[in-house]
Amino acid sequence: MKLWLLEARRDLSEEDDPWEPWYDKCFGMVVFALSEEAARSLADSNAGDENRGEFMGETISKTTHPWLDSKYSTCIELKVPYKKQEVVLKDFRSA
Repeated sequence: MKLWLLEARRDLSEEDDPWEPWYDKCFGMVVFALSEEAARSLADSNAGDENRGEFMGETISKTTHPWLDSKYSTCIELKVPYKKQEVVLKDFRSA
């Protein structure tokens, strides 16, 4: 099992940013998973409103799954072995 750090990208345009506005969104996670694909899938299933793609009826992002797409999020392996696939840390902000 591998440890992965996933974070929201900070270089997104205002026209396509699933993390705006900032509240009720998850901005980062540390997860145990077998692969980057599995890590992104875990993050996607533990997401907040960043998966909505809209805010108050307005489209804020072209995606409803930013954790699955490297255009919107990063996913790097942290070199620590572990045996169980699970979310270790979730950075969620609520208003």
